[in-house]
Amino acid sequence: MRKKIVAGNWKMNLNLQEGVALATELKAALAADKPNCDVVICTPFIHLATVAGITEGTVIGLGAENCADKEKGAYTGEVSAAQVKSTGAQYVILGHSERRAYYGETPEILKEKVNLALANGLKVIFCIGEVLEEREAGKQNEVVGGQLADSLFDLTDEQFANIILAYEPVWAIGTGKTATAEQAQDMHEFIRGVIAGRFGEAAAENVSILYGGSCKPSNAKEIFSKPDVDGGLIGGAALKCADFKGIIDAWKD
Repeated sequence: MRKKIVAGNWKMNLNLQEGVALATELKAALAADKPNCDVVICTPFIHLATVAGITEGTVIGLGAENCADKEKGAYTGEVSAAQVKSTGAQYVILGHSERRAYYGETPEILKEKVNLALANGLKVIFCIGEVLEEREAGKQNEVVGGQLADSLFDLTDEQFANIILAYEPVWAIGTGKTATAEQAQDMHEFIRGVIAGRFGEAAAENVSILYGGSCKPSNAKEIFSKPDVDGGLIGGAALKCADFKGIIDAWKD
């Protein structure tokens, strides 16, 4: 049975004190009303060690939003997978569209990051998705299939078992546009087929595929109701406890 997951991506928001306050509020909310899915918050690097002390022993998993493609050394300003792991984090987001678009992260760079994250015992939330021009040209399957093949197809079956996929139609991130539940389901079904072709039917059935792209309490239930949608990677709505919990509660009957 594959895991249902709601993961929050705080992006470059919230100072340390605000992040601590949000994590503390979320911890209390989920202690009072147990979630029906796995919950993860992915914070800026500076929050990790402090927030780990809040989330430890709770239902909340902790992740970073990125890590370096180098193991260690003279890479000023970078944060390694080993350093992320040492804070108490269990997850890392890799391949986010913003990293690809603004920071030039290539499939080769992402392959290195994935390998280092897995080698250090982190679970990887790996993002894939097409931009508007690609969607309008009908190339979304080609693009997403290529992103999977270019960065993940060299993994062993054992390594792939620690991958969570997140489909984010780039045209629906922070734009207020949302893929319809049917569009999300179509792409998730396609992704599962690609994984089955490379890693086998069992791996495809077991991998959790999250939807990312303007998911909010008002539409989460409909999106999560689709058979190949296993949860969400949440941006803006993860910055307020009530909104994030509203999405988590979409998994309740």
